[in-house]
Amino acid sequence: MTAPIAIAIAGLGKIARDQHLPSLAASTAFNLVATASPHDALEQVPGYPDIARLLDARPDLEAVAVCTTPQARFEVARQALRHGCHVLLEKPPAATLGEARELIDLAAAGGVTLLASWHSRHANGVEPAREWLSARRVRRVSVRWKEDVRKWHPGQAWIWKAGGLGVFDPGINALSILTRILPGNLVLHEAQLAFPSNCACPIAATLELADASGAPIHMELDFRQAGAETWDIDVETDGGELRLSKGASVLHIDGRPIEVPRATEYSRLYAHFAALVRARRSDADITPLALVADAFLAGRRIEVEAFHD
Repeated sequence: MTAPIAIAIAGLGKIARDQHLPSLAASTAFNLVATASPHDALEQVPGYPDIARLLDARPDLEAVAVCTTPQARFEVARQALRHGCHVLLEKPPAATLGEARELIDLAAAGGVTLLASWHSRHANGVEPAREWLSARRVRRVSVRWKEDVRKWHPGQAWIWKAGGLGVFDPGINALSILTRILPGNLVLHEAQLAFPSNCACPIAATLELADASGAPIHMELDFRQAGAETWDIDVETDGGELRLSKGASVLHIDGRPIEVPRATEYSRLYAHFAALVRARRSDADITPLALVADAFLAGRRIEVEAFHD
């Protein structure tokens, strides 16, 4: 039997506690041996205040899951890769495209695995939707990705600072799904970004894109929604209509629910990471981040009322 991979988590924020820790606890492929966080620790797991001291203290360490804020992700991942560790990056993989490309090059030079993870690609409906769409021509796509920022990012000031992405933090999940289920490249034609007067990142956005065949894609993102979340993707094709809802966990075709394999996104994510590590391969698609960068480059900025958490 193959021994579990010795892994550490860097950054013990909400996403680490909500998703990474439970998934690692349930996994037979990994053994959580340490954490690195300047402000927090776990009982019964050795903790270190930063990645440098973690790497110095744990020569047995094989992998690191980087769950820090995006602004800190590059430096943590860079040190881990240079130390010879396999690295899983929470999304987005970095704060800039340049940082992401540097990490890809470091992993390749060191012969270690880099997973630029997109957890929403592992939702239950994504692969069945991809397969169904592969035999059809897309006519148009509509995306509505709206949620209450106070519920999903309570008190997280980093999301409003440069590099935090604002509404694109959840919005990039939708882009990661689109770039998985639609063939070819997506092209951004225009965008409108709503920036609170006191924030460096947008609270809402509207994007107009097209797929490789020119089919229009309309996307609405909003952090100001009250009540239940709206995480829906509708695709009209020459052979019927497809809907992914609830973050792509539910699939409907022509209004009928489709049974899909059930598992959690992060259990699939860690299974994928383990397979990559065993094979000494990387999976570092940064296309969703590039589309966000395009929106910031080409988008028209409008100012809206200040945001206060």
